[in-house]
Amino acid sequence: MKASLKSLAALSVLACAAFSASAQTVTLKVHHFLPAGSAAQTMFIKPWCDKIALESGDKMKCQIYPSMQLGGTPPQLFDQVKDGVVDVTWVLPGYMAGRFPLSEVFELPFMMQSPEGTSKALWDFVQTNPNVAAEFKDVKLLALHVHGDGVFHMSKQPIKTMADLKGMKVRAPTRQTNKLLAALGATPVAMPVPAVSEALAKSVIDGALVPYEVVPSVKIQELVKFHSETDPSEPAIYTSTFAFAMNKAKYESLPPELKKVIDANSGQALSGSIGKAFLAADGIGKKLTEKNTHNVIPAAELQSWKKIGEQITNDWVADVTAKGANGKLLLENARALIAKYAVK
Repeated sequence: MKASLKSLAALSVLACAAFSASAQTVTLKVHHFLPAGSAAQTMFIKPWCDKIALESGDKMKCQIYPSMQLGGTPPQLFDQVKDGVVDVTWVLPGYMAGRFPLSEVFELPFMMQSPEGTSKALWDFVQTNPNVAAEFKDVKLLALHVHGDGVFHMSKQPIKTMADLKGMKVRAPTRQTNKLLAALGATPVAMPVPAVSEALAKSVIDGALVPYEVVPSVKIQELVKFHSETDPSEPAIYTSTFAFAMNKAKYESLPPELKKVIDANSGQALSGSIGKAFLAADGIGKKLTEKNTHNVIPAAELQSWKKIGEQITNDWVADVTAKGANGKLLLENARALIAKYAVK
């Protein structure tokens, strides 16, 4: 009987120890809109998760849910992390037109010079402008970044001049790119990346304006024949801003040592490294399109495009200024930071 009681006591101690260890492990639900094999997950989200697991001694881990597996649509991701439906998300603010009007300055035409440097600039821009930071006040920001140069991926014909865009139905990623495509003569069709595949396959659109990084996720190389890049000596025709964010209450609930791990893996350095990863992903995506036809829209041709882009930029300045912000100053600040961190 005594031996039996001792065994029970030992089992009880072991059970308590196991429960205690399990109670100390924090599992973060990470939700995003691209497939598990996308560059976003393989080159940045999973490595980030692996790093916080290692640095926390496995006291903090991730459960990643790609392709909107927890439900909802890509534009709903920001509210999911804000409301605690998920703990961490990677979201594209541009999918929520008009909700982030000040940080949208980075999505204006011909702004981005390098994904790594511009991502660092975006982080600093938000952190140093209280009105811009207020757009993200409902979440704990981990990183902000942009992707590489936008490229025209077309099914019927390449884009060599502005005239080639006339009447073409082109997927537009953001509000400002919508305006630019329309001004250039195309018919912009707004949709998130996951919808591009079907839209191309069913000829709902004639092409898509996305970076090469998206190619593997959407299988663009199988759905189009032509890839038209802008001259690399010019700033990108467009880029999109992304936020990697955590639920505020979840962060506050962490013990101090785990908060330190999150803090050490957040901020400007992480933002820049994500931008760098997306540039590397462009190279991988472009390689998949080798059998198709490529061309570069020359700098001389792009000068007239840039003039049209300037008008869209001026409209943005007027719009945010009418709402109480200093649009001119914000634009100057954004451009100065982009130039400061430009990778030579």
